[in-house]
Parts: sequence; structure tokens; C-alpha cells
Amino acid sequence: MSNKAIPHFAWFIPLAPLALAGVIYFGELQSSSFLFINRFTQLLPDTLWAWLTFLGNGWGIFALTFPLLLLAPRLLTAGIFSGAIAALASSILKGLFDLPRPAGLLTEGSFYRIGEALLHRAFPSGHTLTAFAIASAFYFSADKNKRTPLLLLFLLAALVGLSRSAVGAHWLTDVLGGAGFGIWCGMFGALLANYFPENQLGPRKIWAHLIALGGVIAMYIHLTQIMDLELNLPLQYLSIAIVAATLVFYIKAQFTQIPGKAK
Repeated sequence: MSNKAIPHFAWFIPLAPLALAGVIYFGELQSSSFLFINRFTQLLPDTLWAWLTFLGNGWGIFALTFPLLLLAPRLLTAGIFSGAIAALASSILKGLFDLPRPAGLLTEGSFYRIGEALLHRAFPSGHTLTAFAIASAFYFSADKNKRTPLLLLFLLAALVGLSRSAVGAHWLTDVLGGAGFGIWCGMFGALLANYFPENQLGPRKIWAHLIALGGVIAMYIHLTQIMDLELNLPLQYLSIAIVAATLVFYIKAQFTQIPGKAK
């Protein structure tokens, strides 16, 4: 377990984005920072920001990372644990702060928006929280000597957060809050996953069967619901294909042992 340990200083890292969020909020830079990002990001196509937002949707990221069920089950386990913790934390924090979103305060037409107007439960950004939770979970559940490439996941999570201001759904403070709390959620998820028994991670184990069932549910949700924005429909169809293909190999693994994987 020492090879997967979380450094003590890492627990203080989330304080940085949370402190910056406080400076922006109490320094009355809320609107100006949001409008700057919202206008600047219009230089890039809507589809890019919509697809990045998709990466902060819990069901979306679960489907896209579903192949880890066979390739790296511990990482997927960490992602599932952290995603569940993130969903709970997001719900509690949003209800606790209950702050208005940009569309709830700013004049209609004063900023660019993609999708329907969201008015309430701004802080923190749930998509950002989820994205950073998954990035943190993957990073800290990996062996120390394999973590460096996974730092790119935090950059991707930051872009997910940026997309929430780009589509007009969240203030910068919401994004920073989501990043801070998300990293903590991911660390807790990684801790739980790192203590998950190795002999229970194989494709023939009950835990794998439960994840596979979750994959079936994810396919149904992607087929019957719009994930945040209609621009995400191509990604939803791709997600369905990814889950379906993985399930084919998962079923095959019930009859033939996968080399190098736990039995």
C-alpha cells in the first residue's frame, strides 16, 4: 500500500483553488471574471465546450472509462468510489450554499449561453467537481512510478471546469470550488480503492458483475436521455458503443482467462 500512498502535503493542495474562489467572490470579481472567460471562450466552437462538459457528467465519464473494467479495474473502482462521493458532496454543498448562477443574476443577452438557462444551486460546479474527483482518484490509485502521465488528467479536468463558464452555467468561483472539493473526493475514493482486495478485482468476481450491470444502466441512460446538451449526442452514441464492446469482452472473459489479470 505504501507504493500507492497519498503524500500528506497533497491534502492541502485543494485549499489553493478554494482560497482563490474566496478572493474572487469577496473581492467582487465574480461577474467580471465570468464575463471575461465567457467571451474569450467563444473563440472556440460550441461543440468543443459541450463535449468537455460531457466529461464532467458522471454517467458520461463512467461510460467512456468503462474499458478499465478489464484493463485497470482498480482505477475504475477508484473512479466509481470517488464519483459516488462527489455526487453526494455536490448535492450537500449546493444545498448548503444555494447561490444563484449567472443566468439568475445577469441580464439576459449579456453573456453567451449554450443550452437552457440554469438559475440556482451554483456553488460548486458539479461537473467540475466530478471531473477533478475522477482525475484525482485515477492519479492517487495508480502506483507512484506511473502517476506522472496522469497529471494530464488534471489539465483535462480544468478544461471541463472552463467549459462550465463557456456554456454560461457557472461562475469562475463555482469552478474553483468544484476543483478543490473534487480533488478531496478523488483522494478519498482512491484511499478506499487502494484497500479493495486484489483478489476481488477479476472479471469473474461479484464486484465486476455489479460494474457490468452499471454499464448496462449507463447504456440505457445514454439512449433515453440527453446528457446536458444536444451537441453531446455523438458522444453519447460513442459511449454506448464503448460500453457494448467492453461488455462483449467481459462476457468472453467469463469463459476464458485474461492473461495477466487476477482470477
